[in-house]
Amino acid sequence: MEATAKDLRFHSTELLNTVKRGEEVTITFRGKPCAKLVPIEEDEELIEKNELFGIWENNKETEKVDNYVRNLRKGRFSAS
Repeated sequence: MEATAKDLRFHSTELLNTVKRGEEVTITFRGKPCAKLVPIEEDEELIEKNELFGIWENNKETEKVDNYVRNLRKGRFSAS
């Protein structure tokens, strides 16, 4: 499917519903293709794990990511 930049601005919900159905949408600007909306492929394994990666992967402090982040943010808003 093809849509203009104006369509994207005024009919974004309909275009997103089209993408949810599995279709690709090419966005044109001044008659030339400039972007493409495509459905994402979610990796359920990564979503369920909720783990940090890279240099933090084996760090004991980050075994429970949610608790680790909450503890980092605790002091940010407390009045001193």
